[in-house]
Amino acid sequence: MFLTTVNLAKNKSKTLLVQMVSAAGTGYCFNTKRGRLRDKLVLRKHDPIVNKHVLFIEKRKIRSL
Repeated sequence: MFLTTVNLAKNKSKTLLVQMVSAAGTGYCFNTKRGRLRDKLVLRKHDPIVNKHVLFIEKRKIRSL
């Protein structure tokens, strides 16, 4: 039969690429991956503008991976 014309459903990706923004208000940001089913990320990392460890909060989703 015409098996080549059947549209196969795409799988949803398991990870997302998200942008993390410094809570210190410096505007410094970086991108990281997180699982699709996890809550929004909050990480403690180094902010080179203030030269301290600060919280980074997930701002927006960039794309699915």
